[in-house]
Amino acid sequence: MSLSAHVSEKANLIWAIADKLTGVYKPHEYGEVILPLTVIRRFDCILADTKAAVLEKYEQVKELPKRDILLRNASGHRFYNTSRFTFERLLDDPDNIESNFRDYLNGFSPNVAEIIEKFKFDGHITTMAQKNILFIVLKEFTTPKADLHPAHISNLEMGYIFEEIIRRFSEAHNEDAGQHYTPREVIELMANILFNDDSAFLAGDSVAKTIYDPACGTGGMLSVAENYIHSLNSSAELLAFGQEINDQTFAICKADMLIKGNDASQIRSGNTLSDDQFAGQTFDYILSNPPFGREWKNEKAAIEKEAKLGFAGRFGAGLPAVGDGQMLFLETAIAKMKPTGSRVAIIHNGSPLFTGDAGSGPSEIRRYILENDLLEAIIALPNDIFYNTGIATYIWVLSNKKKGTRREGKVQLINASGLFEKRRKALGNKRNDISPEQIAEITRIYGDFAENEISKIFDNQDFGYSKITVERPLRDEKGEPVLKKGKPQADPALRDTENVPLKEDIPAYFAREVLPFAPDAWIDESKTKVGYEIPFTRYFYRYEAPRPSSEIMAEILELEKELDGSLKEIFG
Repeated sequence: MSLSAHVSEKANLIWAIADKLTGVYKPHEYGEVILPLTVIRRFDCILADTKAAVLEKYEQVKELPKRDILLRNASGHRFYNTSRFTFERLLDDPDNIESNFRDYLNGFSPNVAEIIEKFKFDGHITTMAQKNILFIVLKEFTTPKADLHPAHISNLEMGYIFEEIIRRFSEAHNEDAGQHYTPREVIELMANILFNDDSAFLAGDSVAKTIYDPACGTGGMLSVAENYIHSLNSSAELLAFGQEINDQTFAICKADMLIKGNDASQIRSGNTLSDDQFAGQTFDYILSNPPFGREWKNEKAAIEKEAKLGFAGRFGAGLPAVGDGQMLFLETAIAKMKPTGSRVAIIHNGSPLFTGDAGSGPSEIRRYILENDLLEAIIALPNDIFYNTGIATYIWVLSNKKKGTRREGKVQLINASGLFEKRRKALGNKRNDISPEQIAEITRIYGDFAENEISKIFDNQDFGYSKITVERPLRDEKGEPVLKKGKPQADPALRDTENVPLKEDIPAYFAREVLPFAPDAWIDESKTKVGYEIPFTRYFYRYEAPRPSSEIMAEILELEKELDGSLKEIFG
């Protein structure tokens, strides 16, 4: 059985346990019970082999203040449970199932206790006990269909199962599944790009690097990046750091890290924009799919306070409009780059490419990125690739180690919007997939750094312009210019602006494009502003000539025949 089929089958079996919740819970609430129980059951299965050793050690060290490390050593994992109960032993005493189950949960180490707390699971225990279904549901989690022992379900498979269950919960809840995680093939493409030039790391012995996701969701990006590195170099270590605002997805991510034996203490809960849990820290790699189109007015006070710090904070380049905070995550990623060199892959919609006039927050953020030579490439993804949106999306690739390379002073735009395969069945808005072959093709095009039909290379300056203000004289009733101290006064009604490419000489442009049509015009240089935008689609626009009218007429006549003259009746 293939990996995807095995994962799907197991997820189906676990989700089927929700049948026992019918009547007590509505379908859109099933996940609030199934998700935490799946996580807890996975811990239970992992700890089964060393349960006796942990209980024995607990009796020896339970009075010691620093018993945590000793109990973790006894369990062989970064977590443990000191309760005498397991899922199976709970079933021996149906009459006391609620109190015994709480005793079992209270026996977990603090890192697991935090996960259970974030699931807000306590109330559901009370509800299930009162409705007499707690025993039934826990019994279902001890059957072979819920056997989540690592001998049967690998860490990789368990991560996939988590994601599949949360996707089903999101769909049932009529939420955007895409806000919780990113399609795996998109993450794989991002990982390919992110590590493309780091052959020394990929081939080294016992190398450790850090990776950070400021909106980590269920941890899919961090997991795929880690798997990618291990597939190329089993001795390389990628230390994962992430922050997530949603309690439930944070709990899943932290659980996933713990299960894999990673340091889950580096997965933090909270609002990245207003409460940065990694202030002052930098990382080797940053990758993320932050929310777009989401306003940040609730975080406005904290963000504006940090912006006043300039580049001592994260938002020194500027602030985007309050209606969309995605560029704040872009600035966060840049602030987390190491001075010695980091790479970033981050997903945005089209808005950060061009929104905002010269001098505005978004334009100033682009200006900072381009004038500091941080942008390597932007890759346009196919539409309908995400679960929660069908709109155009882009991967921004950034690096602060371009100096001395062929990419210095350059930006590569890759239009991969046509590289996809149609899905047989849509998942929400996701109607298309990027195949492994297409991932390899996009990665190759990026790595080649050459121009072709879908790859174009520009100088950083190509995206900049000077916005000049063109004034015309105010005239009196006789049509004569109104002068003040010998200088003509500007007529606000005739004021206009022109965007002059940075590579062009402003006086030459003005003489060529303005003066022939308005000989009395002048530039108010005090109002000149520099702006940056990346009109991606314009660079790849291909003119298609309209079809000949005779061809269109023939098609209409053919349709008319097919409709048996009904068009004649309609149009007389």
